[in-house]
Amino acid sequence: MTDHRPWRGVLVATALPLNDDLSVNYDRYAEHCAWLVGNGCDGVVPNGSLGEYQVLTPEERARVVETAVAAIGGRRVMPGVAAYGSAESRRWAEQAGEAGCEAVMLLPPNAYRADERSVVAHYAEVAKAGLPVVAYNNPIDTKVDLVPELLARLHGEGHIRGVKEFSGDVRRAYRIAELVPELDLLIGADDVLLELAVAGAKGWVAGYPNALPQASAELYHAAVAGDLDTARGLYRQLHPLLRWDSRVEFVQAIKLSMDLVGRHGGPCRPPRVPLLPEQEAAVRAATEKAVAAGLA
Repeated sequence: MTDHRPWRGVLVATALPLNDDLSVNYDRYAEHCAWLVGNGCDGVVPNGSLGEYQVLTPEERARVVETAVAAIGGRRVMPGVAAYGSAESRRWAEQAGEAGCEAVMLLPPNAYRADERSVVAHYAEVAKAGLPVVAYNNPIDTKVDLVPELLARLHGEGHIRGVKEFSGDVRRAYRIAELVPELDLLIGADDVLLELAVAGAKGWVAGYPNALPQASAELYHAAVAGDLDTARGLYRQLHPLLRWDSRVEFVQAIKLSMDLVGRHGGPCRPPRVPLLPEQEAAVRAATEKAVAAGLA
């Protein structure tokens, strides 16, 4: 098994630019991927929740991956391959490989509250596509919790190489390291970045770098290097924005911040609806404060 680990570093779960008619703007998406890498990020994760994969057609979803690869190279692209069925997730993993990607990110079964046997079978099936799999633990949204003991089993059976940890429970980092030190822990929620970086995370599947890539990358690198004076200062400044990554309206919030810093965030597809006025005001104020502090 190769020790190449393309999921390490700052991988941005990319927001997907939509036109006013809600069609995908692939040219803007390609430019966005290149801009992120040019501003200190290591790669992108297309077709995650932030990329609104659930409301894309199969043709759109495939083209999003191909667009990212064409823009920055497959080594830097780790698509989300979540689907209701294991066979469909495996097909998306195969599509990623055919497009030139070198790893994929996979949620557990999320059409229902799956038991452990189903979860293991799901990851085993997708691993047959031949690409390294990074598990994505999001028990808040999927109702399936990849607890450290289950992650150790999935890794031990050869199905996963890393985990994007979104539970918000930073104590798990130490339990995972005890049970399965070879499994790479990736920061999965922006608002626990510092805590998980200090606990030994090897990467960050990130939301807010869509709007603030340089400051976010600087924060990550300071945190993992143990430069806590730098990291704490940036973390305090950015946290009013980073905490939106763990809220229901994270896609709308990040897209609004992108618009405010001169990027194209744009609208979201239904059933997502625009932010409430008070939510928009909070995101706008926090973004403008970050811009005034020189973080954009």
